[in-house]
Amino acid sequence: LNGTYVIEPTLRERSPEEIWSLYMTLTRVEEAFRCLKSKLGTRPIFHQIARRTKGHLFISILAYHILINIEYKLNASGDTRRWSTICDALKTHQRSTVIITDTNQQIHHLRISSQPEVCHLKIYEALKIKPVKDLKKYIGAKRL
Repeated sequence: LNGTYVIEPTLRERSPEEIWSLYMTLTRVEEAFRCLKSKLGTRPIFHQIARRTKGHLFISILAYHILINIEYKLNASGDTRRWSTICDALKTHQRSTVIITDTNQQIHHLRISSQPEVCHLKIYEALKIKPVKDLKKYIGAKRL
């Protein structure tokens, strides 16, 4: 059986297609938790107080629900890529904040988004997100 998966289910009333679908669901959940632990930074947990551990777990589950919602919306629009692939595609669309002090000693924060590429726009369109195009400017403080 080298290189072959053997699945021996206890669900005898299910068809092979249903069993395979259930198995693939398990692999997607495992992949999502790997993503939560690595890419979303929910690991390691060093909390020693129960309520902090529960809070951390709550945030992790909330992130997982958001992840699943994103995948669901993308899937409904015909985009069947996995979360890790979507993250890799969106890595190149960045937002920078430039902090400048003017001659009046006021500190200006300029938030600038890079120009979205076609692959970004397709993802944003499927999720009904409007890409930020305008330069955001605000005065944060005044130097003394």
